[in-house]
Amino acid sequence: MTSGMKALVAGTLVAVVTIGGEVAYLYHRNHPADVPLKKAEYKNDPDNEVFIKSEHPSTFADAKAMKGRALWVSAGGQMDYYPYTGHAVDYRHSQGVLLGAEKILVQDAVEQVAPKQAAFRIPQGDKQVLFVFTKPDDPASAGKEFAVPVGFRQAGDYTFSTDQIFLYDDPHKLFAYWGPNVWKAIDEHRAIVGMNERQVQTALGQVSDPHGDTIGERTVVYDNQGKPKRVVFSGGKAIKVEEVAQ
Repeated sequence: MTSGMKALVAGTLVAVVTIGGEVAYLYHRNHPADVPLKKAEYKNDPDNEVFIKSEHPSTFADAKAMKGRALWVSAGGQMDYYPYTGHAVDYRHSQGVLLGAEKILVQDAVEQVAPKQAAFRIPQGDKQVLFVFTKPDDPASAGKEFAVPVGFRQAGDYTFSTDQIFLYDDPHKLFAYWGPNVWKAIDEHRAIVGMNERQVQTALGQVSDPHGDTIGERTVVYDNQGKPKRVVFSGGKAIKVEEVAQ
């Protein structure tokens, strides 16, 4: 991630919108908070009709109850994850970020004091709550467990962001009508001409710098894990995808 993008995300609580909701972005360097994001009207957009489940966990027991479940990443490109070994989270060695539509299997939920010097998208609180998980679709991760912050405890009260970080249903099924070509590109974390903003965001991640206020009629630069891509949208679709010189 570039230094400018790091400055944008450091210490910020995840407050993202899921794939199937209203498309919005956390980081609007060019757009003050009091400038509303405009949505261009495209007829019969089926994405707006997809039901996205929310579960609103509020206790540590709720997080523990996720054990054994499959989840899919909604907050692509935002959430650092760490090795989980010896019943402890190794915050010193980030394994990267979870990517859009990536599947995880929850093995447990744990609490751990986060190091004060680290910057997180989930606040540290008195303790962080983390999901311990495996990555079933990643052969290189076979036999390994990881942990990702999903909430925090402060003075006995819990706050969770699981509804914003994950989808509880497989997006490949929720958005099956996107078609095999789009899903192949998303699973390979590539943007292709013809994608809408929601699809590109899923492929490249939510850390972005939009130039314009109208969804589907603007240019957006996606951090793409430190390998920026510029995507030009017109008529609700990507008409140009290019690398950004660094």
